[in-house]
Amino acid sequence: MSATDRDMLKLPKKKFKMWNWVWVILMVLGLVLSVNNTQTSLPEFFANFDQFAEIFVQMAQPDWSYAGTAIPYLVETIKMAIISTVIGSLLAFVYSLLIARNIVHNRAITGVLRLIMNIIRTIPDLLLASIFVAVVGIGPVAGILALTVFTFGVVVKLLYEAIETIDPGPSEAIKAVGGNGMNNIMFAVMPQILPYFISYALYAFEINVRASTILGYIGAGGIGLQLKNTLDMFNYNQTGMIILVVFLVVLVIDFVSTKAREALMR
Repeated sequence: MSATDRDMLKLPKKKFKMWNWVWVILMVLGLVLSVNNTQTSLPEFFANFDQFAEIFVQMAQPDWSYAGTAIPYLVETIKMAIISTVIGSLLAFVYSLLIARNIVHNRAITGVLRLIMNIIRTIPDLLLASIFVAVVGIGPVAGILALTVFTFGVVVKLLYEAIETIDPGPSEAIKAVGGNGMNNIMFAVMPQILPYFISYALYAFEINVRASTILGYIGAGGIGLQLKNTLDMFNYNQTGMIILVVFLVVLVIDFVSTKAREALMR
């Protein structure tokens, strides 16, 4: 037996409480009810597996000549993600300062603003896209608006929590020498939170690149709209080309963004 195994045996063992059994039973009951209500049937899934395999084989043989058509839509998708990330992150930066209780000490103001933030965060991005498609019509503008609101909700939550955990020492020093609130933000708060802000914005950009593909499927612009068209026309080899291009671009963006965020947080 290794030293690690011996150390594991020495760890205190918690008793399996009665409430844990209650939660297990509730989860199993919820699973059974969900299966019955949704009429989920694994035999039906496997009965249609041949059709799935046929579609997969067609997608695995992408139409390389379609790359010239797919790439401009992919570029549009990336542009949508960049614009929405920049606008949403900047709005979130300002809003985070207003709801951080070590910056704004009036709990009534921060409470109301946090309530608004929580309401915005509860709206799914697909619902936002549907609303904006209905308002401004089919196209990338609807996708940009939806992703901007989504980015705002993601970044503002992470950033205001980071602001509330900063070192209060620099702020106290600025106040001691007669500095005002703006001096405090510029010289005490921003130097501490800028690495976090950039990291969160890059994280939101990663999400937006993937999300914009899905939003395009409901008419919010980008390559998702073209993906829907190829599926509707049963051109699965073109669908495979789109999926391949999106996969490669997302893989590169995720890798670069992850390395950049790691470098910022060192």
